[in-house]
Amino acid sequence: METVRHSEHTLKTALISENPRLVSQYEKLDARERRLLNEAFKPDHDLFGPITLHSQSDWIISHPEAPQDFEQFFSDPYRKAPSPDKRSIYIQCIGSLGNTRIISEEYIKWLKGYCEAFFYGLTVKLLEPVPVSATRCSFRVNDNTQNLQIHAGHILKFLKKKKPEDAFCIVGITMIDLYPRDSWNFVFGQASLTDGRADWTAAADLGVGIFSFARYGSDFYSSRYEGRVSKLQKGSSSDYAVFDNYYTPQVTSVLLLRSCKTLTHEIGHIFGLRHCQWLACLMQGSNHLEEADRRPLNLCPICLRKLQCAIGFNIIERYKALVRWIEDASDSPGVSTERSREGAVDLPKPVDAFKEWKEWIIKCLAVVQK
Repeated sequence: METVRHSEHTLKTALISENPRLVSQYEKLDARERRLLNEAFKPDHDLFGPITLHSQSDWIISHPEAPQDFEQFFSDPYRKAPSPDKRSIYIQCIGSLGNTRIISEEYIKWLKGYCEAFFYGLTVKLLEPVPVSATRCSFRVNDNTQNLQIHAGHILKFLKKKKPEDAFCIVGITMIDLYPRDSWNFVFGQASLTDGRADWTAAADLGVGIFSFARYGSDFYSSRYEGRVSKLQKGSSSDYAVFDNYYTPQVTSVLLLRSCKTLTHEIGHIFGLRHCQWLACLMQGSNHLEEADRRPLNLCPICLRKLQCAIGFNIIERYKALVRWIEDASDSPGVSTERSREGAVDLPKPVDAFKEWKEWIIKCLAVVQK
């Protein structure tokens, strides 16, 4: 295992900059916020650890990128920030997120609530869920997993047409696996297709993205789409009936955590945040599920300052909102009698996997409030 460590001076410059105007801007922040952000470069800090690399397949090794400090983020001419008339994040569900309508509805509400806390100060709105057929996308059966996949690029075109006037961005979420082009095996998410890869400059400009949580289910690789594979041709098909009652993974605390992590990481790119190479951070890149699971839920101070600059939130209030989301075991009151016909009488939010992060946030609040 290798550890990526930067000097105190390097981290301080990455966070504050040596540009007098940006230094002055930093000094005007609430003293309590600066106390927390300064933890980034304190030699004895324990809130923000270094990045650890476990194999040659990890993102930083296999995808060399120039690091982005705060000054580079602030000065990026292509960066988009919410404006007074475009301060809404829209979430469009494609297909079902759970094996019943109630589970699907509650799951997307949990994701909405998490995004509202994470991107504190912005409004998160849910669009009416749509079936795969509404997107008119191409689809196929993956040769390796024998599971259905939908075309990410076609979904992006569908979302772009649906983007409301007050939207800062619109993101599609699905439990169906994605592929960006015929020659690719799969992709976790996509914001813009340029030479077969995600182009986040275009993503920020268009403000659209599509993300799949399918491979985060514990039994994705063993489920295999049985019974209807023979109905599909080798290429894409137009018979969307194959998605009727299509398999969805069991909703667990780990699946919810992975979904929240992916959703906020990818929306972070739309704000102009590049992959983090400073400290252990949500904005680190990941090549595989093991690496994604090692990535924390929190932003490092450098990326947190970037997001605060874009949105304008109070860091303390944002942390409190995240704690409230974790502590609220159910975002909805008890399910009505009418809904109970589907076999669900109560749907508490599965937050066991978030316990460690809640304890970490409380430590941060202790630092800023002392």
